Amino acid sequence: MRAQTKNLIIAAVIALVIGVAIGYVVKPSAPGPTTTVPETATGGAQFPEVIKIGALLPLTGDLASFGENDAVAIKVAEEDANRFLQEVGLPYRVEVVIEDTETKADVALQKLQSLYARGIRLIVGPMSSAELRNIKGYADSNKIVIVSQSSTAPALAIPGDYVFRLVTDDTFQGKVIAGLAKHVGIEHAVIMWRGDAWGDGLAEATKNSLQILGINVYDGPRYAPEAKEFSAEVSQLASMVQDLVNRYGPGKVGVVLICFEEVVPIMIQASQYPVLSQVRWFGSDGIANSAALAADPVASQFAINTQVWAPIAAPAENPKTEHVKSRVYEKLGREPESYAYNSYDAVWLLVLSVIVTGKYDGEAVKNALPAIAENFFGASGWTKLNEAGDRAFADYYVWTVVEEKGRAVWKLVGIYDTITNAFRPAS
Repeated sequence: MRAQTKNLIIAAVIALVIGVAIGYVVKPSAPGPTTTVPETATGGAQFPEVIKIGALLPLTGDLASFGENDAVAIKVAEEDANRFLQEVGLPYRVEVVIEDTETKADVALQKLQSLYARGIRLIVGPMSSAELRNIKGYADSNKIVIVSQSSTAPALAIPGDYVFRLVTDDTFQGKVIAGLAKHVGIEHAVIMWRGDAWGDGLAEATKNSLQILGINVYDGPRYAPEAKEFSAEVSQLASMVQDLVNRYGPGKVGVVLICFEEVVPIMIQASQYPVLSQVRWFGSDGIANSAALAADPVASQFAINTQVWAPIAAPAENPKTEHVKSRVYEKLGREPESYAYNSYDAVWLLVLSVIVTGKYDGEAVKNALPAIAENFFGASGWTKLNEAGDRAFADYYVWTVVEEKGRAVWKLVGIYDTITNAFRPAS
């Protein structure tokens, strides 16, 4: 690598880390050691003219509206990264190839294999933990770096692998859901959940946290992730809730629903049982800011009636956050879920890792990325990772559905602080 090119690369790295690249980059005060960004590789490795990144997104299926949001955010990152490379005079460009996983684990693996066959070794996504679990072995074996914006299953928190996750795992979210239930006086909680890697992990984490807080937990229906019809499961749920309401009253009983956008048929079915509208419902990141839920008149009205609270990891808002939010709104007419900001940052982390190492190589990027993340403050905030390669900490937004101007919309009702384990209502 010529000395001039090397100097440009180092300048680009410094510019991005301190904030010249795309605006606001400020590392906040927080506990933990500082890691030095590694020096640029100079061992004669060929730096790629095109930095190719694959994106495994659920453009269809049970996370389709989230996938749409994240696809826009990723393309914004591609555009911004290319503008930056041009402005600093680096003769490279970024190309993102998006594939639809259909929110299916087997399809995610097929699409990853296709991307690998095309020479792509760096991936943003997939969004679900079931998809991630299914592709992890292939990624590790072939040294493909995976940066998931939203996989949260605790079982996938594995140090030393090729998987990074820009979100805290569900040991955090379980505590948040339990804390919210405690906050509103719930003493008995029935859990209904999606039976996959994500749903099982979050259900277990939530049960444990509810029990620690002295809340009685009841296992409700666990359904297959491919299910499309939920009459039997909702009937079972209604029977369990009715029994608890008869004994303790509706104010002491809550339902925790752990699902993706199948929330729509579930809530449509639930609306047929009056007792299910008498108790508080709690969702999760799987439905928070779901465009599909807000768009359905029956499901959204049920969500309004039950005052559903759905937590999701919160970005540390800054001008980059607003930049991505405005671009998604411009394209789709809605505010994205929090994970869209993680998707945007994932592209930058991968691009920066290639620039730092000076080569397009999975192993080199894997080794560099934790230090890059330690020194990066993006649209989602500080991207510091823990020893398992997952985001080290986050607070959680709490969203609910309300009616405004004759239509259902998502509204932020507060923030849950994971350090103090306290809910702060939105001002």
